[in-house]
Amino acid sequence: MSGEKTSLLILYTGGTIGMMQDPQTGSLVPFDFDNLYDHLPVLRNLDYQLDFYAFDNLIDSSNMTPDFWVRLAKKIESSYEKYDGFVVLHGSDTMAYTASALSFMLENLNKPVVFTGSQLPMGMVRSDGRENIIAAIEIAAAKDDDTAMVPEVTIFFENQLLRGNRTTKHNAEHFNAFVSGNYPSLADVGVRIKYNKEYIMKPNFKKLKLHTKLNNNVAILKLFPGITKEFVQHTLNTPNLKALIIETYGSGNAPTASWFIDGLKEAIDKGLIIYNVTQCKSGSVEMGRYETSLDLNRIGVLSGHDITTESAIAKLMYLLGEEYPTEKIKELLQMPIRGEITL
Repeated sequence: MSGEKTSLLILYTGGTIGMMQDPQTGSLVPFDFDNLYDHLPVLRNLDYQLDFYAFDNLIDSSNMTPDFWVRLAKKIESSYEKYDGFVVLHGSDTMAYTASALSFMLENLNKPVVFTGSQLPMGMVRSDGRENIIAAIEIAAAKDDDTAMVPEVTIFFENQLLRGNRTTKHNAEHFNAFVSGNYPSLADVGVRIKYNKEYIMKPNFKKLKLHTKLNNNVAILKLFPGITKEFVQHTLNTPNLKALIIETYGSGNAPTASWFIDGLKEAIDKGLIIYNVTQCKSGSVEMGRYETSLDLNRIGVLSGHDITTESAIAKLMYLLGEEYPTEKIKELLQMPIRGEITL
């Protein structure tokens, strides 16, 4: 598209950023993105072709589902050749899950898919939504020698661009709602946008490949002092369960009680995949570092290294949906396939 005006598709899924205050009732109502230029006239100063698409039946991100991920990924794929990049407006609560999922579903992505949202509705005076949208658009349009500057799925929020599958929402009130505890920011936005190119994925220029088969027979078991045998067994015996994420303490540690270890081993022997992810927002699972993780390693629990829980869920759904043999899934879980893990 060299020599042509940069074109972007802005996709609205729902969420706080798309709400305005009704001047008559004071209640929040959906924002009319067809009139975005009227609300954000500064966008006219950007020499881009901006198109807008709002999904039918807009949802609060707390109602996000894998089916909606498929709808979003299909829309990006069907529009892929027409646009230079994409901005996804999404509720912040599950944004990291959706961004993680799309990073796996959009194989060979060579264009930007920038997620953003806000903590306050666009129509409120102090809304962070305006700056987030403008910066996300600039980032999605940015090029380096006619190649997308950031050809991957990202989240932009409060002056930071983060890799989507490395990100977690960590604050429900502050504008800096997201953190990437184990991977540096891809760009920092101040007076200028400073791209940290050494951390950004390089394009492979292969044809985009869409994956839409997701298997959500997965679960999360978060450990806590006092967790009972009955609760653990009930979780392990969930009908049709294919994979279980255990959110462990620190660097991957767990109780050493025989009922706990024996229960996990029995489930693994029956074919359940168990994935060890730390409860910490930064740091990595290192099974065997302490005695309290030696047994997990011995019985076949897999290390998630420094993956986020959001990314672990999305990766498991993707790998299970691809119907790889169990041993292949176990191999892929312990290595980066979309930049989601550092070894």
